[in-house]
Amino acid sequence: MTTSVLITGATGLIGTRLTQMLLQKGYRVSHLGRSKRNGAIPSFVWDISKQYIDPQALAGVHVIVHLAGAGVADQRWSPQRKKEILNSRIESTELLYQSLKAIPNEVHTFVGASAIGYYGFNLSDDLLNEDSMPGRDFLSTVVVAWEQKLEQLTHLKKRLAKIRIGIVLSEQGGALAEMSRPVRLGIGAPLGTGKQMVSWIHIEDLCRLFIKVIEDPNMHGAYNGVAPRAVTNAALTKAIARTLHRPLWLPPIPGFVLHLLIGEMADLIVQGSNISATRTLQSGFQFEFTDVNKAVEDLLARR
Repeated sequence: MTTSVLITGATGLIGTRLTQMLLQKGYRVSHLGRSKRNGAIPSFVWDISKQYIDPQALAGVHVIVHLAGAGVADQRWSPQRKKEILNSRIESTELLYQSLKAIPNEVHTFVGASAIGYYGFNLSDDLLNEDSMPGRDFLSTVVVAWEQKLEQLTHLKKRLAKIRIGIVLSEQGGALAEMSRPVRLGIGAPLGTGKQMVSWIHIEDLCRLFIKVIEDPNMHGAYNGVAPRAVTNAALTKAIARTLHRPLWLPPIPGFVLHLLIGEMADLIVQGSNISATRTLQSGFQFEFTDVNKAVEDLLARR
């Protein structure tokens, strides 16, 4: 029997590539979003604010991958935007929970996208794992509330796994695109002190991890979606410059400048955390990219 996977947030960076990889492996894939889209992939509509979902969206589905949520780095963190970031995750997860509770379905596995923001910002080199305490900043409170809502799925006898995603490196957008742009122009520089740790993961490895979780019935609970070796912001910037054959001659851009430019959201850049991939490795998952230099080369060479 062919496994059927329903993906929310499927038009984003991760959802787009994950869809491609699942189809290549022979899965049936469908999407759930705010509008119905024409194309080869079946799509269904939900309205999170009205807590409505097309009941046909769950028909024949075996696995749900829940990626939906307002982009954390898309806009300045105004009070309204903070509310959006939180509610988009809480309310969408609640809608899926209530729908699975009310509509007869064959879903046996639920894979929720979480984030290493769970652990908060830690300027030390302390290695944090899935059992570490959560932080107390804005993002931490969002992720903790999000994971608590995800835990409801276990009440429905669904296998639940949460992937705490790190900084995703992709040629299609995200952190790598933002960091490489000034480097290409010859004005790249480390951000903040440059010493803050970046717990990164190549987009291919992240999507392969989602597929590993889908396929392995022994995987449940939280897994850190990060490569085994975090690097400093300065090291990542140097890897980009080396690959693009551009000089790095500017001094690090001070954190207070970034805070003036983008407000509290600058914490995403000037602070960091060193996150362990040990539990992910113990599951039997094998990374293709463990060296940031090779990851950056692989991605930027595609462009």
